[in-house]
Amino acid sequence: MASRQQMTEREVSGQTAEEVGEEAMGPAFIASAASVGLSLYYFFIRGERELGTFIGLWPPTILAFASYFNQRKMRNQLDSITQPGTTLKNAFDSMMGNK
Repeated sequence: MASRQQMTEREVSGQTAEEVGEEAMGPAFIASAASVGLSLYYFFIRGERELGTFIGLWPPTILAFASYFNQRKMRNQLDSITQPGTTLKNAFDSMMGNK
């Protein structure tokens, strides 16, 4: 059974944290895995070691961008809970579901 705070977070965001993470990381994970495969292809099969190494540097960059956008989405959800002009008590009550 979910706690009151978890239920309120789902009501406010419309998604659980796991769904947000899967949504953001799905395409990025596929793109980074494809980049690793392409890197191995160029490095070992085609023999173009420099190009293979260059493409091998893409996955961390792709995953870093996905992480950034995921954190930005979470920050926007947090900002929607605690909008400017609300008191700390109102924000706390909103998060706990007392409002």
